[in-house]
Amino acid sequence: MTGENQNQGKTGLPTRTERDSMGPMEVPQSAYYGASTQRAVLNFPISELRLQRSFIRALGLIKEAAAEVNKEFGDVDAAICDAVAAASKEVAEGKFDDQFVVDVFQTGSGTSTNMNANEVIANRAIEILGGKRGDRSLVHPNDHVNSGMSSNDAIPTAIHIAALIEIEQSLRPALRRLAASLRRKADEFMPVIKTGRTHLQDATPIRLGQEFVGYAGMIENALERLDHIQSRLSSVALGGTAVGTGINTRPEFAGRVLERVSARLGFSVSETRNHFQAQSTIDEIVDASGILKSIAVSLLKLSNDIRWLGCGPRAGFAELALPEVQPGSSIMPGKVNPVIAEALCMVAAQVIGNDLTITIAGQSGNFELNVMLPVAAFNLLQSIELMAAAVDNFVSKLIDGLQATENGPHLVERGLALCTALVSAIGYDAAAGIAHDAYTSGKTVREIAREKTNLSESELDKLLDPYSMTGSL
Repeated sequence: MTGENQNQGKTGLPTRTERDSMGPMEVPQSAYYGASTQRAVLNFPISELRLQRSFIRALGLIKEAAAEVNKEFGDVDAAICDAVAAASKEVAEGKFDDQFVVDVFQTGSGTSTNMNANEVIANRAIEILGGKRGDRSLVHPNDHVNSGMSSNDAIPTAIHIAALIEIEQSLRPALRRLAASLRRKADEFMPVIKTGRTHLQDATPIRLGQEFVGYAGMIENALERLDHIQSRLSSVALGGTAVGTGINTRPEFAGRVLERVSARLGFSVSETRNHFQAQSTIDEIVDASGILKSIAVSLLKLSNDIRWLGCGPRAGFAELALPEVQPGSSIMPGKVNPVIAEALCMVAAQVIGNDLTITIAGQSGNFELNVMLPVAAFNLLQSIELMAAAVDNFVSKLIDGLQATENGPHLVERGLALCTALVSAIGYDAAAGIAHDAYTSGKTVREIAREKTNLSESELDKLLDPYSMTGSL
């Protein structure tokens, strides 16, 4: 009987003989995976990258719910279904993550990973039923675990569900914390006047708090964009099986499976209305990645602005004092760098690069199937996970501890753009002349205006009040 033979592999470790449709294959005796997985391990020795925990969880949830539905329909023996459901639950909970050994760079449909899951679940179910691993006569990875499904609909469904899990449990909470922290800083910094900047040049005054209102708005918009991602990803391919026609599954199968998955997750996923679109393209994944890229761009702008506003402390703007978290130089004592912001910048760059990979993957929907599903899955999930972690770090180690300095208010009186407030009283050309003279002489706009206009001191005080230039609050 398959699974009972113990041999010595090339590594000297004990192996057992498992079989798939191509024949026998030696697998490690301790492994829960079988022949198809081992073939993939040998065929794709490309990287150390593996699909993420959230993906394995999603696949386990699908297989668990599928076993329950197959039991309801009577399509698979009830005892086998119970064992498969129990094994699938353990996979979803992470008990067999070390058994998911297939490289991300594999068969483009993700069939190798689907079979990895089928074999791990089958062998664990065999154990639950009192048998020995590899006994396909007791639980079969294709006939029983994969019943009602194909890799071609299960894998894209798992991608969508995994992304939804990570967005709901990691990225959305992180962005909410960032938006709330920025709003608190906006209130704290609202009394602080400073010089605005456009084209990297001095502009009219702005309140530091107003800048932070802008930053908070960027993140609040990002949260709204996540709603769009979730609405797109909540429609999944399950039920289409091989090419979208639903061959070898019941019409009600996918709906019942997804009802159970939704109940376990606490959010809704439903069967697509167009299986041919859902399996021949990854348009929803491309769309989601594009939105993640736009959020990354916002985070890049935010983190770079914070770096610039904190640059110094003597030879830069130094309008913000950033929390000091570690020494900044191996050669310059006392130097402290904005490393937390730099980490977020690098994550944003990674997400932007991941989007290009997913864009190329999206072009690989040849006829009835996309054949870059694993790399699209890996990059999408990595983007979500990295941004969630980096944003949390950015909030706790940087934004929450930001402080305003006196540099911003100190520089306002010397700002040349104050002359903008004089335009209504003396005209644009005269105000421009005052700005030019102030620049060449090193004097302030107020000092030159005293010399070259008939405006009284009280009029100058009123016109050149920087707070009045920042609008009503």
